[in-house]
Amino acid sequence: MFYDGYHFWGMHLIWWCIWLFFIFWIFALPYRIPGQRYRSESPLDILKRRYAVGEITSEEYNERKKNISSDIAKNK
Repeated sequence: MFYDGYHFWGMHLIWWCIWLFFIFWIFALPYRIPGQRYRSESPLDILKRRYAVGEITSEEYNERKKNISSDIAKNK
């Protein structure tokens, strides 16, 4: 194989840097894949957030929480 200060296994150093960048980009950067890296919010989490922000009243919160809890119990 030809080797001098600029060639590595038949490719220039810049190409190795580009490949390493793409490998890093694929595996290290955060992105959404269903079922991986990020957990989606449950309906109860969304309800709690909406109540905390003030979008719904405490009566609506309690009613919807009861409905969500009964739906979860039915599905088990």
